[in-house]
Amino acid sequence: MSSVLFLRDISKLYPLGDEEFWALKGVSFEIEEAEMVALIGPSGSGKSTLMNILGLLDRPSEGEYLLRGEDVSDLTENERALARNNYIGFVFQAFHLLPRLTILENVEVPLMYAGVKRRERRARAMELLEKVGLAEKHRNTTAQLSGGQRQRVAVARALTMNPALLLADEPTGNLDTSTGEEIMALFHELNSEGSTIVIVTHEPEIAQQAKRVIRLRDGLIEADQRQEPRLPAGVSAGG
Repeated sequence: MSSVLFLRDISKLYPLGDEEFWALKGVSFEIEEAEMVALIGPSGSGKSTLMNILGLLDRPSEGEYLLRGEDVSDLTENERALARNNYIGFVFQAFHLLPRLTILENVEVPLMYAGVKRRERRARAMELLEKVGLAEKHRNTTAQLSGGQRQRVAVARALTMNPALLLADEPTGNLDTSTGEEIMALFHELNSEGSTIVIVTHEPEIAQQAKRVIRLRDGLIEADQRQEPRLPAGVSAGG
């Protein structure tokens, strides 16, 4: 398998008045295609900073970040925006859907930014809504959906550009236990089909479902371990 992302000695410095705060201190790891990795750590561990760097929402102060073999450590703002749209799919705790649009139109948004023609992007969006089990609701707005259904729309939107990396930030944080398990089952299905997934979480129960767990504490990797995932009934593990 080939590497999707490679980090070497990634550090992030935040100036605080006359002082300095190193949120990350020389973090290094590699993630290969079709891996499903949980990134876990307590508040202040650096996991949100690391997620922002992985997602090209921020840049490291020091170190090297290769995404699909390309050094993306020092891209300009426009270059990072282009790389995000082409290579990374985001799923957020708060869904980040547009309330005035139908769910079909929400899924189409990344394709619109990419300049895909209307008929093609509509067909692609419908295909993805079918994948997440919401094709019959394509004319609904987000207000007409449950929390779990909104997260499914967010997952469909994240997949529109066939991203190299699916980055999920606390994807079950706003959901009840049963609905959270449904969303995790969807991630396992996508992973078994070849999607590379990084789930940022503070919940041990979610981290236990990944085959690999990277634990952060005080800006350092405390542990990077492979494990036998604990999956909900009826779910089989992917990569």
